[in-house]
Amino acid sequence: MTDTAPDGRDPIKVMVVDDHPMWRDAVARDLAESGFEVVATAGDGDQAVRRAAAAVPDVLVLDLNLPGKPGVQVCKEVVAANPALRVLVLSASGEHADVLEAVKSGATGYLLKSASPEELQDAVRRTAAGDPVFTPGLAGLVLGEYRRLASEPAPAPDTGAPDAPRLTDRETEVLRLVAKGLSYKQIAERLVISHRTVQNHVQNTLGKLQLHNRVELVRYAIERGLDDE
Repeated sequence: MTDTAPDGRDPIKVMVVDDHPMWRDAVARDLAESGFEVVATAGDGDQAVRRAAAAVPDVLVLDLNLPGKPGVQVCKEVVAANPALRVLVLSASGEHADVLEAVKSGATGYLLKSASPEELQDAVRRTAAGDPVFTPGLAGLVLGEYRRLASEPAPAPDTGAPDAPRLTDRETEVLRLVAKGLSYKQIAERLVISHRTVQNHVQNTLGKLQLHNRVELVRYAIERGLDDE
């Protein structure tokens, strides 16, 4: 069985980044045997950034503890270069500081290395679909951090900037549901539209607001109280 990308046509393209060759190869092999297309692997941070740019995976499975360039920096750079790329951190650390730093860097999800192969496969599928995936117990922590960030004073606006971009009613509706923590699949079901349409609305909203990832989008929505409506 082949795991298809959210558009339903092609296999989900995955890249695995870890500095331990045996672990990296085992994860890549398990994913490939499960129907994913493993397009690249890397063993250090600089290599990861270069190969991600060349291979253009749908999902980057990323360890945080890397030589050369730390995983959080890799995450920032690859997401900035390709906002459509989803990053699933696969780490031995369950420290809250590591989780929050990864999320702030643009990671879509965070899974511990103690996860089973089946849990990892499911996490990659959901990450490819744009859903936030976290090891049990960490999701509440991340939502709490979103709210804490939203309570901080916003940066002073650029007086030379044009008026805030206008979102369509449907884009605002999708943004409100994203802020409430719904997955793209759940949003599609609630609004009776396709998963792809939800993704398109999110991408359009990111572009209009000049944001880079779901974390920034949720913060934007919470700052404006959309999660309470």
